[in-house]
Amino acid sequence: MDFHGIDLNLLVAFDALMTERNVTRAATQVGVSQPAMSAALSRLRALMGDPLFLRSADGLLPTPRARDLAEPIAQALRQIELTMVKRSEFIPGKSSLTFKLGLSDYPSFVLLPALMKALEEAAPSVSLNVHGFIDRDVAVDLLDVGAIDAAIGVPPTNTDGRIMTRPLLRDEFVTIVASDNLAARHGMNMKTYLELNHILVSPEGQLYGLVDQALAQQGKKRKLALTLPQMLTVPAVVARTQMTATVMKRVTLYSPANHQLIMFPPPLALPEIVFDLMWHRRSDTHPAQVWFREFIARLSLAL
Repeated sequence: MDFHGIDLNLLVAFDALMTERNVTRAATQVGVSQPAMSAALSRLRALMGDPLFLRSADGLLPTPRARDLAEPIAQALRQIELTMVKRSEFIPGKSSLTFKLGLSDYPSFVLLPALMKALEEAAPSVSLNVHGFIDRDVAVDLLDVGAIDAAIGVPPTNTDGRIMTRPLLRDEFVTIVASDNLAARHGMNMKTYLELNHILVSPEGQLYGLVDQALAQQGKKRKLALTLPQMLTVPAVVARTQMTATVMKRVTLYSPANHQLIMFPPPLALPEIVFDLMWHRRSDTHPAQVWFREFIARLSLAL
């Protein structure tokens, strides 16, 4: 490798291309023209002896060599930034920033009311712009293009090291029935569970979920009467029918229909569900973003 051809601008260009997967967007992020970014990519290819990025229908596809370089270069740039750039302190009480937060249904229902109340008190001039998403990997896309600053949802399937995560919320499953359901009087064993009509929550529209997988391992199958893309309406439906559903505990506890429901432990073993706080590595050290993430993390401990 010819080290005489390396300069910091090339590393910044590489990091932007890895983040944006698009020459035009990478140029905008860095603050140069599109031809200048294309020229930087040509120099990078010659320097590394590798194409680094290949064109595809979904944008620029990193080669294995580019993936190997991504995290070391990002870490090097962050270290240079910390060493050479003195950031101003973020003062939440005096800030009028707008934070952009991606939320799936569950954290929106469980966390958002408490978050807004806490922001009103700690940072009254700060505003929040919420983007909803269902598919876990959509959160990664939103972070990649800068549409959101952070996201809360189930962990993504693939981040290529550019998406940072930390566990934020944990919850367990409960099985619910209306308080006038016969099962509420006699308890919830497997026999009763399989006799009832069930509601399945499937954001992707599938007719098969975690409960069905666990039952199938025992050679059993439940009766599905209703499939919904979101969990939040389930307690109200169960409260007015003779159906049952297996949902996350906080969804039931926080529901207005809670007083009309009885909760049981599911008659089969189900995993705990973890929701992660996610952010892009490019904002990892930004003072305002660090404050925002820590504010959310501290608040979630009280839920």
